[in-house]
Amino acid sequence: MNKIYLLLLVFFVFQSVSWAGNPDRQGEAGAYELLMNPWAKSAGLHTMTTANIRGVEALRLNVAGMGRINNLEAMAGYANYLQGTGISMNALGLVTKAGERGAFGLSLMTLDFGEIEVTTTDQPEGTGTTFSPSFFHLALGYSHTFENKISVGLALRLVSESISNASAFGFALDAGVQYVTGEEDNFKFGISLRNVGSPMKFTGEGLSTPAPSPNGGYEITVSQRSATFELPSMLNIGLSYDFLFSDKHRFTLVGNFTSNSFSQDQLGGGAEYSFNELFMLRAGYKTDLGNVSEAEESIYTGLAAGASLELPLNNENKNVRLGIDYSYRNTRLWDGTHNIALRISI
Repeated sequence: MNKIYLLLLVFFVFQSVSWAGNPDRQGEAGAYELLMNPWAKSAGLHTMTTANIRGVEALRLNVAGMGRINNLEAMAGYANYLQGTGISMNALGLVTKAGERGAFGLSLMTLDFGEIEVTTTDQPEGTGTTFSPSFFHLALGYSHTFENKISVGLALRLVSESISNASAFGFALDAGVQYVTGEEDNFKFGISLRNVGSPMKFTGEGLSTPAPSPNGGYEITVSQRSATFELPSMLNIGLSYDFLFSDKHRFTLVGNFTSNSFSQDQLGGGAEYSFNELFMLRAGYKTDLGNVSEAEESIYTGLAAGASLELPLNNENKNVRLGIDYSYRNTRLWDGTHNIALRISI
């Protein structure tokens, strides 16, 4: 019973923190790359696996599930983000057990914008040179499991956005809880609070411009002040249930509600079929809640789908596996997002 009290306490704390924002401020946050998902397995269910996510991917969505692995998991992910924009995501992650009930995790995600042409007021068609912004997140997390029923986790994320002459840095905190019950641990409930952190602000020489002095005759350097911006904090509440038809066939239903501090709330669900935990198919659907205009509608609404293949690498130890994940998410604009990931589990 104490575990239930702990779960309810965490839920109400998360609820009060996440829903303290002002809905009139929708669209005013920055660092929206914190909402991007580079991992194909969870992306195939529209990142709605708050309740049953585990391993490296949990460090992105619900850090509490990070420790629900055997011993160690390493992943590499790539995403062709909004095909047609020339933007891609790259990610690396590692999670390892620490003792019987703990787990540490580390992940890095970067955005590749390609080469962007430099333009100026004097040369609006381009100067002949290019630049590429540097956006990356570095996350360190820890999770602890209490008797396999309740797990909690906390992650600290460094956020960096920069070009050659201007940059912004910030820190974000993620927290999560998962609860597992049922005769075969087939019912799962999860809550995660993401991207609660420091405001960010751009600084650097790129915000300085030459201007004539008030007295004339010479130039002075005028520094422009950039406005601060908040991180896109959000609360996820998810459920999942595994229908175990035999030792080889599993059918899982998931549902998820997302409360966004700076955009429309979302609701969705999905399903995954697994054959012997070697081959998996999944699909999900989510939508914005409330009346929204086309300009306010999220880029990700509608369908997402994906598949995974697990290949045992050791005949004596079936837990040593190589996993290959793929997903596609439909988008309101452009031609969708494609994700692919490789995973080694020990």
